[in-house]
Amino acid sequence: MSESLVVCEVDGDLVKKLRDFRFRKETNNAAIIMKIDKDRQLVILDEEHEDISPDDLKDELPERQPRFIVYSYKYQHDDGRVSYPLCFIFSSPVGCKPEQQMMYAGSKNKLVQTVELTKCFPETHLKRP
Repeated sequence: MSESLVVCEVDGDLVKKLRDFRFRKETNNAAIIMKIDKDRQLVILDEEHEDISPDDLKDELPERQPRFIVYSYKYQHDDGRVSYPLCFIFSSPVGCKPEQQMMYAGSKNKLVQTVELTKCFPETHLKRP
């Protein structure tokens, strides 16, 4: 049942930005952070980051609010090849309001399908030092 649940649609400008991000030419680590506009029931852009490490990205996320992240990073293979995977991350830290968690969980599959992401990481509960 949760596979077909759609709580929020995805903003058209965000869809275009994510498609452009997928085919970017830059070779640095970069991220697009998305949030839900509760009033419009729409997944929208929150922030964009260039040259950001996973640790710095974690520090950019709100402590008690869920977010969707698309992250592109440089990956050096054992055989010397370099690739730039695009990963989808659903962040739902401990302490989020249940209503928010439900909106994000119910919108995740629609977002993943809309922007055709293949590397999806499950919900993460980020612990801060």
